[in-house]
Amino acid sequence: MTGGPWPSRWQCAGTRWDRHGPALVWRHPLHGERSSPLTLDRSLSFTTGPRRDCVGVRRGARHTPCPAGAEVPASAVSAQCPECARLDRSYSVAADTRTDDPRPYDVYLAWFGPELVKVGITAAEREGARLLEQAALSYCPLGRGPLMAARRAEAVLGAALGVPDRFPYAAKRAARETPPPPERRAADLAALHRRARGLGGLPESLVPAPFGPVHHDAAFHLDRVRPALGLVQLVPGTTVTGRIDAVAGPDIHLTSTDGRILVLDTRQLAGWPLTAAAADAPTTAPVAAWEREARAPEGLF
Repeated sequence: MTGGPWPSRWQCAGTRWDRHGPALVWRHPLHGERSSPLTLDRSLSFTTGPRRDCVGVRRGARHTPCPAGAEVPASAVSAQCPECARLDRSYSVAADTRTDDPRPYDVYLAWFGPELVKVGITAAEREGARLLEQAALSYCPLGRGPLMAARRAEAVLGAALGVPDRFPYAAKRAARETPPPPERRAADLAALHRRARGLGGLPESLVPAPFGPVHHDAAFHLDRVRPALGLVQLVPGTTVTGRIDAVAGPDIHLTSTDGRILVLDTRQLAGWPLTAAAADAPTTAPVAAWEREARAPEGLF
């Protein structure tokens, strides 16, 4: 990204969403953490370093660098080595190891595309940022309660409603290019919300939430998302330049300097040291094309 030099030891840590929108996160062993807002029409121009390294573990405001300084594969979605990934998961809500977490949790239904609706949970204090990170086009809350009650509700609702807790990411990308209007998404969510409210077996400590759909059309600038040629593949010493058209979850939709419509997955950008490239430099990174299908395609990676 243009706008100033990046010291060689600054490492990209991927995208983070908050109420201000998306930003790329950077970490430096001496200077700590900084972020660069991913604003529309901003120039993106960088060259990757010689290798991609593990980003370590971040818990809240504390970041622990990878003790081994391990290298991670350039094509991997995760930017963590196996050891850091195991440590990260040991602190994860999904691992059921934090049963004493006192924070309230929201149970939600998230809409990614036709027949692509999932149930999940997120800490209430995050105020929906988790849904932005996942690239949900719409969602609605189902209830709020203690962690274990939310986990129990997630399992019961997933089984009873016939909805999973995850999808191949390629399916989300394909659905994002031609999404139905918010009214259609709201109708799908409303039908599932009514079914959920009528189910038995939910924990008494879970406080039901009235139906209230939230749509991310404006946050993701869906009107600027166009069918892409494919996904940028990052390798050592490769350059990416272009203009940011939209950002949805971890994906940057951009127009390269030669006019190609591309998608850059910042999960794969994490771990690379980056240096600024000239704004008019050619994009030398390879691009992996994918086939679009009427229904959810298999994962890309």
